[in-house]
Amino acid sequence: MNNTYYLMRHGHSLGNLKHIIVSDPKKGVPHYGLTAKGKQQARESISKNKDLDKDTIIYSSDFKRAKETAEIVKTYIKAKPIILSKQLRERNFGELEKKDYTNFYLKVWECDFSGKPYKGIESVYSIASRFKELIADLEKKYKGKKILLVTHGDLASVGLAVFNGKDPKYHNKLYSILENAEIKRALAFQSPHL
Repeated sequence: MNNTYYLMRHGHSLGNLKHIIVSDPKKGVPHYGLTAKGKQQARESISKNKDLDKDTIIYSSDFKRAKETAEIVKTYIKAKPIILSKQLRERNFGELEKKDYTNFYLKVWECDFSGKPYKGIESVYSIASRFKELIADLEKKYKGKKILLVTHGDLASVGLAVFNGKDPKYHNKLYSILENAEIKRALAFQSPHL
């Protein structure tokens, strides 16, 4: 790998507060930003991180909750402006949009493990594909950089599977979903399957 990658899940959001799935860009890009708790989580997380600095390049999902998290990080470490990427967007949950996620996430992840997507939801292979495309582009564009990818829970765990050469269907078995505002270095023990 030419660069060192870090994954960060957005802070606690208004969608989290209401326990609803917000995956439609028409709703998630302009609405459902961070709660006061989410902003505090982002500040605390970056203040404890000793790896990221002003030279870190920050890419973020364009969903409001991720973008606001990335802006807090950027301000704290005095980095250059964030770069928005649709490839880091929330997984498309289709007909589960605006439903209570406590009733569905475990079912969705079990279907991921079986290899049969739950009721037309975006598959882990689709997520992995867009993630791989982004990493391939970043590997061509940068060399020797620290790159922070601010994204969403399933994107982060699938991304960790990609970085470590694992089948993305095991994403939730191998890598727990990052906590809100958690930052994790994406260690690639081998070159990811790009």
